[in-house]
Amino acid sequence: MSKTTVSQLQKMKQEGTKFATITAYDATFARLFDEAGIPVILIGDSLGMVMQGHSDTLPVTIDEMAYHTRCVRRGTQNALVVADMSFMSYSDPATACRNAATLMAAGASMVKIEGGEWLCETVKQLQRNGVPVCGHLGLTPQSVHVFGGFRVQGRDMEQAEEIYRSALALQAAGIQLLVLECVPSALAERITKALRIPVIGIGAGNSTDGQILVMHDAFGVTSGYTPKFTKNFLAESGDIRAAVRLYQQQVADGSFPGPEQTFN
Repeated sequence: MSKTTVSQLQKMKQEGTKFATITAYDATFARLFDEAGIPVILIGDSLGMVMQGHSDTLPVTIDEMAYHTRCVRRGTQNALVVADMSFMSYSDPATACRNAATLMAAGASMVKIEGGEWLCETVKQLQRNGVPVCGHLGLTPQSVHVFGGFRVQGRDMEQAEEIYRSALALQAAGIQLLVLECVPSALAERITKALRIPVIGIGAGNSTDGQILVMHDAFGVTSGYTPKFTKNFLAESGDIRAAVRLYQQQVADGSFPGPEQTFN
């Protein structure tokens, strides 16, 4: 098994090979996912909700992200390790570069930032300084209070066009991956076809190049509200490793996400 590179993910997109990705926050689960052949592991600021018990991701700090990145890196040999940049840690290009350096030093291979065209100069500055960037459009959890809650984005034409334009602009600025969260499947399909970079969906239908789930959702251990776009693979398999294999298989054959996990 070889280390995952952006070039390999690009080749998978070109060949139409769909891939499953997942979050991890510690070395043990990172090693399990890495050994299963998951190509991309995200240290999500979702840890604020699933690990720390907050109602959203905003309280997570860059130092906490760096701590969990170090843990995941110790358990990972081959997967591409992507780390979320926490709330307000990339409010301007200089701040973004300083905080991205912290995450890269902790073991990240790429950082992920949430937002549209306004981030283009930040993306360019990060790239100039050797930091690969993953974009994130649609429902961007750090903007939950602006959205008025965790709501599907891009359902009206104006908002859909804004997301589409932002995807093209961010690609032109230099992002190498894009996460689309909670958007209608038709919009996700349009963006995936328009971009040359791999697009990873969560609540975005099955037309994207890859899928990502929060690991707690994939194993059915999330307390409280369970998002529509998730699926409990552990309930169908009875074993964590088998659940990971089932998740990978159903992403690869296009059966996950199905209609019941898709927004129209």
